[in-house]
Amino acid sequence: MALKPAAAYRNTIRADPEGVVWWFAGRVRRLSDDGVVVHPNDLASCRAADLQRVLRQLEEAGGFNGAVLVSATDEGYMAEDGAPVAPVSFSLHGGHLALDIVYASDDYEDDGVPTHHATLVQPVVARSALTVLDWSVDENYASPPWLWHASFRCPTRGRSLLDLFDVGTEMVLLLEAAASGELTRESVAGLVRGGHLSALVGQPEGHWLDVKTQHYDLSGPAGRISLAQSVSRFANAEDGGVVVVGMSAKRVAGGEEIRGVTPLPLDARMVRRYHQALDERVFPPVYGLTVEHVTVNGGMVMLIDVPPQPEELKPFLVHGAIIDGRVEGTFISIVRRRGEASIPITAPMIHAQLAAGRALLRGDTQPDAT
Repeated sequence: MALKPAAAYRNTIRADPEGVVWWFAGRVRRLSDDGVVVHPNDLASCRAADLQRVLRQLEEAGGFNGAVLVSATDEGYMAEDGAPVAPVSFSLHGGHLALDIVYASDDYEDDGVPTHHATLVQPVVARSALTVLDWSVDENYASPPWLWHASFRCPTRGRSLLDLFDVGTEMVLLLEAAASGELTRESVAGLVRGGHLSALVGQPEGHWLDVKTQHYDLSGPAGRISLAQSVSRFANAEDGGVVVVGMSAKRVAGGEEIRGVTPLPLDARMVRRYHQALDERVFPPVYGLTVEHVTVNGGMVMLIDVPPQPEELKPFLVHGAIIDGRVEGTFISIVRRRGEASIPITAPMIHAQLAAGRALLRGDTQPDAT
């Protein structure tokens, strides 16, 4: 039987007085040893305010005082001991609904949360109006990766349990993507490939990450040169980089910040067109370069992943340049990334690399003074 919308239920969540049997949008769920277990399919039809109300009632009556867990296991086995559960759950904290997350990290702090953990999820916390209630490491672990627990008070008005569950999932994805430190090119590319682009909203652009709202205009030389320069500047950098086409950014104090996902019309042919433009304009070919489309919200984004390149392949050259807004097709341009900006490689730098290459071919260890 199809579920009715949450608004069709006077109370989308109910429980018996002991908190043993629950009803989530009409579906029966039962208590396990660790808490009541619900299915992800239950969440969209259940109001967060209703869960807060039921948890308060049970706490006041001295009944259930545990967690509401989420498991994608077959519904017949969800409440069994050992059934896998999501790292995002719900509980009552000081009379208010709390969103609880668990994640693994190589970072350990004796007192408090590692600063960069809090910084990483701050954009999610801010836009979701969460308040940190607790953040602590599980002391039962004797070696890394350490297990961290965090709880957040969350506003319930107008929100479904799925809304809050998605917020918790975003934080877990970000924290585990940066399990051994800060976000990396590889972890961000993984988030994009998995369709978790909203987790990047609020994160800064930087020396290895660039986002663009619309496709490069590949119908003319200016757009093809612009694409080639975007790729070559990361290829000439130390760490490589990622370009995501289909996300917006806004200038803030200190740089650019990712502000949203702006899906492009779904067109798998764009991958081939991007490759053709890069093959035509970039020399030598970028080793390990991947260009792919990722389906999201009925559209797509383009992901260009540029791994760090061997030094002997550098500098990467672009056939063509844009000077004062004009396309100069016979020019060669060489750019590299510095922070959020692109800078040209200077003539002395090019000469030094050429001289070093000639010396290497001759077997010299010192520059030729003659």
